[in-house]
Amino acid sequence: MSNKPNRHTPFLIVLSSPSGAGKTSICHQVVKNDRNVGYSISATTRPKRPDEVHGRDYFFYSRINFEKKKARGEFVETAQVYNNFYGTPVNEIKRILGRCKDAIMDLDIQGMKSIKQLFPDSISIFITPSNLAELKKRLIGREEKTTEIFKRSNYLKTELAAKPKFDYWVHNDDLKTAVANVLAIIKAERLKTKRINNPKTRRK
Repeated sequence: MSNKPNRHTPFLIVLSSPSGAGKTSICHQVVKNDRNVGYSISATTRPKRPDEVHGRDYFFYSRINFEKKKARGEFVETAQVYNNFYGTPVNEIKRILGRCKDAIMDLDIQGMKSIKQLFPDSISIFITPSNLAELKKRLIGREEKTTEIFKRSNYLKTELAAKPKFDYWVHNDDLKTAVANVLAIIKAERLKTKRINNPKTRRK
């Protein structure tokens, strides 16, 4: 009789938040702390920030190249946010799930809804600091254009109103605590009976 634990069926984990809430940082820390989680890199047409790297933070494409890839069916889902386009590459999900890892990704609210429709067993986690004034402070700290900060600030109410649509809600007042909470959610999800691969318990 084997003492090895039952493997669970890999699933998708979607983190969404208002801009500046830290969802991307949490994703990277989760992957760093759990070798069975892979980060699904999104594609975007927005300008690259000074500290960002193509293929690590995002796949940065021109509008024309993005539309060509979309037409070829290279994205699981796409969304337009703040006049820029975002998409989840099919190959990213295949790459991670093919290694029997859970795939974590940071998407906007629209992206989360699309993933939920396509992958009903996925889980969604809403990230936000408990102090909403901190969000605007973080946006200003990014040194983005005033018009961009204005757009994101105006969209904040719409994003916060989407909280009930998520499976979980995690405060990011402290990165280490937020990461620990997300890791705890993933661990609990892996223990759900519906995700356990145990052929001996299946009826013939």
